[in-house]
Amino acid sequence: MGNADSKLNFRKAVVQLTTKTQPVEASDDVFWDQFWVDSSTTVQDVFALVPAAEIRAVREESPSNLATLCYKAVERLVRGADSGCPSEKERQTVLNCTRLLTRILPYIFEDADWRGFFWSTIPGRAGHLDHDADDEGRPLAESLLLAIADLLFCPDFTIQSHKKNSPDTADDIRAIDSCEYIWEAGVGFAQAPPLNYLHDLNRTELLKLLLTCFSEAMYLPPSPENKVLNPWISFFCSTENRHALPLFTSLLNVVCAYDPVGYGIPYNHLLFSDYREQLVEQAVQILIVTLEHEAGSAAGGPDNLFVNYLSRIHREEDLSFVLKGLARLLNNPLIQTYLPRSTKKIQFHQELLILFWKFCDFNKKFLFFVLKSSDVLDMLVPILFYLNDARADQSRLGLMHIGVFILLLLSGERNFGVRLNKPYALRVPMDIPVFTGTHADLLIVIFHKIISSGHQRLQPLFDCLLTIIVNISPYLKSLSMVAANKLLHLLEAFSTPWFLFSSPQNHHLVFFLLEVCNNIIQYQFDGNFNLVYAIIRKRSVFHQLANLPSDTASIQRALQKKKRTGISRTNSVENESMEGSRPAVPAEPGTLKASLEATPGIDKITEKSQVSQDGTMVTLPHSDSPHTSTKSGIAAGASDSESNSERDHKVSRWLVSLTHTQKFSCFFLQLKLICSVMQFIVVLRGLTDESEILKFLQHGTLVGLLPVPHPILIRKYQANAGTAMWFRTYIWGVIYLRNVDPPIWYDTDIRLFEIQRI
Repeated sequence: MGNADSKLNFRKAVVQLTTKTQPVEASDDVFWDQFWVDSSTTVQDVFALVPAAEIRAVREESPSNLATLCYKAVERLVRGADSGCPSEKERQTVLNCTRLLTRILPYIFEDADWRGFFWSTIPGRAGHLDHDADDEGRPLAESLLLAIADLLFCPDFTIQSHKKNSPDTADDIRAIDSCEYIWEAGVGFAQAPPLNYLHDLNRTELLKLLLTCFSEAMYLPPSPENKVLNPWISFFCSTENRHALPLFTSLLNVVCAYDPVGYGIPYNHLLFSDYREQLVEQAVQILIVTLEHEAGSAAGGPDNLFVNYLSRIHREEDLSFVLKGLARLLNNPLIQTYLPRSTKKIQFHQELLILFWKFCDFNKKFLFFVLKSSDVLDMLVPILFYLNDARADQSRLGLMHIGVFILLLLSGERNFGVRLNKPYALRVPMDIPVFTGTHADLLIVIFHKIISSGHQRLQPLFDCLLTIIVNISPYLKSLSMVAANKLLHLLEAFSTPWFLFSSPQNHHLVFFLLEVCNNIIQYQFDGNFNLVYAIIRKRSVFHQLANLPSDTASIQRALQKKKRTGISRTNSVENESMEGSRPAVPAEPGTLKASLEATPGIDKITEKSQVSQDGTMVTLPHSDSPHTSTKSGIAAGASDSESNSERDHKVSRWLVSLTHTQKFSCFFLQLKLICSVMQFIVVLRGLTDESEILKFLQHGTLVGLLPVPHPILIRKYQANAGTAMWFRTYIWGVIYLRNVDPPIWYDTDIRLFEIQRI
């Protein structure tokens, strides 16, 4: 009954606030205390008892009441942070204020006139929030953020007290060295504090409010030119926050130390509540949002300490802890057991992929550490699994992009291509053809599956997928027959005349595939007998490419012969899938998805680097060759505004360049030479069986016949304003869709992206 009465009293207070036409004085503590002192409402109760319509009504009709409510709630949080919440009643008051502000803040942000409210000081009241004379006149937002930071290191509320009697004076709380109270062992901290589910719950509530504070970015329209930093994040990650280092370390360690399987007891997640999972999810979301703001990205802006700390992690044991933690969590959905659904499966893999991306982008020591051993394959396999699983689901388009962007970043490093030669024996259940080969074969087979059986909106990624294969191709020692056939199938499909001529961008795909074949033949001919044999079998495709028509009349005739889509939806080789695999399925009707910014073209997000003889990278200037001068990376349908004659002229230019470029004229000569030698050997030795021909290729060599290899050309990922804006919309879209209990931003006027229903 007590809880029901508490909810009733809280609801009465909300109704009073919305019906009062006269401003309620801030000194009327009896009225304001109704919202947080006597009630024991959960965050779900607050969202149910404070409807959106009533918040907007107060905002429009009684703005002073809403302003006073926010001020008084922040004041109680500051008071709680100063006192250290020694009593259960004070802790409950802090939690109630936290939940109420989490509910109200999105409606403050959606109104442009209110957006600056928290960054103003309230005349005559500013001094009441902080007792220090230096803090007089501090904006409400800063007082709120500092109070949250203090409360996240409050003994017996969010951390375990080191003393038998917790400190109960303001001086003791202010004197606490929060670096001694980091939440979990890991980076820079060796002691693992005992688990306390109440502390985890309280931390989660405070982090939820912190994330809501940062979400002002959702209510501003996307603009790549907008260099203004989010003021909430800028202040929280600045030197003003004395808890910045221990908080960053706590968030990172909590995420990377989390093991959802625990002791491996089957069905443990159905028997016990895992409060740590909620905390981990909020922690990783706070990390990716704060790291989205690069240091010094705005003129005169303060350094982002979170980015600073992340970029300075350098000890091998710390780098190993982070990598192993992320790999363990990303591999969690891939775990197979004999008991169905006996293992807990986490759902926040998109946030983990973004965090891994940030580590690779900001901390080059981490990137080199990842690539110096086969540990990178522990990240590669789950990424490929997610890409394959999401390829038919339009609601997971962002997941496809982040996975491909990570692989594009890794492929710019030589060590990544070398590591891919490790045999693939893990056998994760995926609906791909069964094969025996390396991790490079797995990558090629899955990329083929994405291109051949994904949905239409994946076409802008085709350039990226093939660029990754180009980058790794000089280092692939031996492709399996399955992977070789997949590459040749793509080349055959993309080089059909009608597909080539249907868009001035489509020739990119052929160009990349030819470069893959050229790189492998020049650098890894001896071990790639399967690919050489597949090329010989499909030599008519290359002959057709070398003799494509370039006059307008022939191009028009080729376009009229279009009979089906450019990529055959049936595989050219085995269709038998791995045991236990499930086919990729489209999203359920009614699934929500967040819109994304347009994907920048491959020429915008990569820069060419040439590998010199001593192994160093030399960046090449951008050229205006036909295959780099396109405006976009979209593979098809990008030329609607162009006339047929313009399109034909572009394609003709490329055809001329293809046959006259030194590299590819050399490649066609090599192909002719290989075919001639093979024909001669087949006749001379009387080889008739496929296995005999493969055996000969395996032990044969063309050393001395092939020309000197050209320098290896790598297209390295290069960030720009377009990719920064893409990441911002993607990160906040993920956070919007993942926070459904409670639905913090549901039904508010989001402007950064659109929420669409499939």
